[in-house]
Amino acid sequence: MLRSCCAYSLGLLSILILIAGISLVLSSAFPNVLNSRVKKEVVLKNGTESFEAWKNPPPPVYMQFYFFNLTNPIEVLDGDRPAVIERGPYTYREYRPMEEVVFLENGTKVSAVNPKTYIFQANMSIGPESDLIRTVNIPAVTVMERFKDSLIANLIAAYMTSSGEGIFTTRTVGELLWGYEDAFLKTAKTIRPEMDDMFGLFYKANATNDGQYVFFTGETNYTDFARVDEWKDERQLDWWTSDQCNMINGTNGAFFHPLVTKDETLYMFSSDLCRSMYATYVEDVTVKELPGYRFSPPSSVFANLTVNPDNAGFCVPEGNCLGSGVLNVSACKQGAPIIMSSPHFYQADEKYVNDVFGMRPDKEKHQTTIDINPFTGIVIQAAKRLQINVMVEKLSAFKQTGNVRTVIIPVVYLNESVLIDDESARKLQAVIFSRNVVVNIPFMLIGLGILIGVAFMGVICRQKGLESSAAERQPLLKS
Repeated sequence: MLRSCCAYSLGLLSILILIAGISLVLSSAFPNVLNSRVKKEVVLKNGTESFEAWKNPPPPVYMQFYFFNLTNPIEVLDGDRPAVIERGPYTYREYRPMEEVVFLENGTKVSAVNPKTYIFQANMSIGPESDLIRTVNIPAVTVMERFKDSLIANLIAAYMTSSGEGIFTTRTVGELLWGYEDAFLKTAKTIRPEMDDMFGLFYKANATNDGQYVFFTGETNYTDFARVDEWKDERQLDWWTSDQCNMINGTNGAFFHPLVTKDETLYMFSSDLCRSMYATYVEDVTVKELPGYRFSPPSSVFANLTVNPDNAGFCVPEGNCLGSGVLNVSACKQGAPIIMSSPHFYQADEKYVNDVFGMRPDKEKHQTTIDINPFTGIVIQAAKRLQINVMVEKLSAFKQTGNVRTVIIPVVYLNESVLIDDESARKLQAVIFSRNVVVNIPFMLIGLGILIGVAFMGVICRQKGLESSAAERQPLLKS
């Protein structure tokens, strides 16, 4: 009797454990608890790991520059298409701490500046910063563009002839990136005092910041974690021709909210591009044994308005629209005819690829990607790839333009990349392991319930066998 009672108790225990496990699976109790916890912990607040990582990111960031050396300047002036040869990388270690951090509005927002410092890495570069590059003379082209309809255009053209100034120049890598005093700009400054006589693609961008940001801390809503609220005391830009295109959306691209899903769109604001952009889910990835979702900007981000009407506001001046895959940023680059694109005109109209000999767009090399751990929102690997181009055209007031065709000439493309460091990877692996253990507790209970149920069935069968054996030992006939 006692043995039977124990056996049926075992069966009852099996049923209860199975019910508990199935109930926990259906209610998602453990995942909900973990999600609530990560929402509270991933906040920009003193003392949290999220804040320390945001303030001084531990993974090393590298900026690589690939220049396009123009090989046929004379032929280009005669109307031929430009031919370029890619030279690079020239690699710099990038340091980007948050400074002047001040919490606002009871900790719901935080203001900061994000200075970036670049240190040349000779061992990771194809050559020294003294390497010479022949490319478009951006200061000259900018001045000609600015004064092409001016009464002094002929005077400027005469000065350019006497000084031997043309639309192409040869400069060192260091000069093109960080700046040099330009004699032509120095002369132009006498006409327009507001003009700078120094030029560099990243002039005043080394050891400086791009303005004050105000971020949401995520205190009131986890999806607002590190989202930009203001930049340079403004909530909107004023360079574009529609309110939608002037919106400042998303984070700065270095941090994202936790609990990222595959069906959401991630927004980012880039001061380099003078606009906000977005990325969508592409595929699952694994980086240093860490699970991640890969997001990438779709072709619609830089699509022409005929493909994506929402981009109509990026036509500047209004109605002056380029093809897909390129963005005219002259409005935010002091009037310089700068055109941004993906490297080698990846995802751009075929016309731009064919206009320049030497363009070989490759998704693996030239796509911008962001790999994010979906549970924590931590970026485990990323590569921001952008190309700086210049539009040149024949200007009747300046014979220096010769018979050049209207063409967008690539100058340099950059690859700003980051890979999670080993220590941060180990910490994140521990977090993910703990999460997986907790999430799988209900399934462990179901498994335990099944095992106990099997044991219960075994005990019952054994008892039935013993009863049958005892009955078989009884005589068939009693005397």
